[in-house]
Amino acid sequence: MIISLDTSSSVPIYVQLRNQIVLGISRGDLKLGESLPTVRQMAKDAGINTMTVNKTYQILKAEGFIEIDRRSGAFVSASQHMDRDFKEKLESELELLTAEACVKGMDKEDFIKMCERAFAGLKVCEEV
Repeated sequence: MIISLDTSSSVPIYVQLRNQIVLGISRGDLKLGESLPTVRQMAKDAGINTMTVNKTYQILKAEGFIEIDRRSGAFVSASQHMDRDFKEKLESELELLTAEACVKGMDKEDFIKMCERAFAGLKVCEEV
């Protein structure tokens, strides 16, 4: 999986890295149970600080996307499930995106089509 980070973006690097890994999982670039690079290797490959990668891995672990074992390192969680906290976060973020689209003039049908196109590109969702 190729990580693409934009150092000139207003989005923090750890958030960009987190998003890239989640997208990689959803698209099937990272398989369930697959090992991730070590913190040091990911930092070297991406050209970023190890503390940034460590922060990203801790966030992904807290969100349930990856697991971390002292001996085996970090790997994509084999079991992905939606808990109540994630569902609430998703609903809140979706409400904001919907509101922004509406305020900018997008109609409901176009918004739903856009959501369907985005969902259609996610390999993991096909398997569920």
